[in-house]
Amino acid sequence: MLDETPKRFDRIVAILIQLQSKKIVKAQELADRFECSLRTIYRDIRTLEASGVPIYSEAGVGYALMDGYRLPPVMFTREEVSSFIAAEKLMQKFTDPTLGTHYASAMYKLKSVLRSNDKDYLSNIESRIVMQDAEPMFNDNSPNTLAVLFEGIAEKKQILLTYKTFDKEETTQRNLEPVGVFHDNNNWYFLGYCHLRKDYRQFRTDRIQEIKKTDLDFTIEHDSLETYLSKSETIPTTKVRILVQKKIARYLATERKYHGFISQKEIGDEIEMTFMSHSLQDGFPRWFLMFGDYAQILEPESLKTRVLELLEINRQRLL
Repeated sequence: MLDETPKRFDRIVAILIQLQSKKIVKAQELADRFECSLRTIYRDIRTLEASGVPIYSEAGVGYALMDGYRLPPVMFTREEVSSFIAAEKLMQKFTDPTLGTHYASAMYKLKSVLRSNDKDYLSNIESRIVMQDAEPMFNDNSPNTLAVLFEGIAEKKQILLTYKTFDKEETTQRNLEPVGVFHDNNNWYFLGYCHLRKDYRQFRTDRIQEIKKTDLDFTIEHDSLETYLSKSETIPTTKVRILVQKKIARYLATERKYHGFISQKEIGDEIEMTFMSHSLQDGFPRWFLMFGDYAQILEPESLKTRVLELLEINRQRLL
């Protein structure tokens, strides 16, 4: 019992901090975070209440702190201090300038409450962590893309978007209801209901030429982002099998998931990979050409034909 006491104390303090971080916190959410039973969470909540913390609960909803109650300044562990630096470097490279500025301001506030020795610790490592430049994720004319999207999602306000598609030079203006933002394959995307197309569409942030929030409310009650992303699995697919030399196969582990990778098996010195591909016209064949001299297409024949077409187009341009 004595060995459990420090662990329980840390958990109760962490619960109190989490209650302050959100308007409503569900008991199951706390149980999942601390990997304990609901009964344990109920007991910890009663302990906080007995200590004078003003907590109110709603059956089937969750727990919340009474308005106006706040913890004294929180002290951070050294490990948490280290995580701030990693997060700051990532924010500098992978968010738009406006959101990056807001985060930098927040970091100054976080650093201001650190102990002196932790500030020295932070200073010693922050100059030793560098994020290399990547491809631009945002258009120079739209430096506040993520910030506007976050505001639109939180306030349920439509946004006005000027967008340039991949295969066309002209731009279109659209009124959208943003549902969610996600990062995939080294790019930021957002999904929203497009009033021009009367359907949900996905947009890449580096193709956004201009974006601004409007005063128009959402016209639809949208489901969660995951609901719409999972619907992409219903798009017709074609089974693809390829043989890849082992020495190359390991370098494909990161990108293969974007092309419908299902499974693989060893066949001698080669790896047979199976995919369910959404795009045999452009996506998959162009990716295959990156390592095609170390691989063989087993099926379908239409993929072989398309790869040959692309090779012939390239050959003609080299003449």
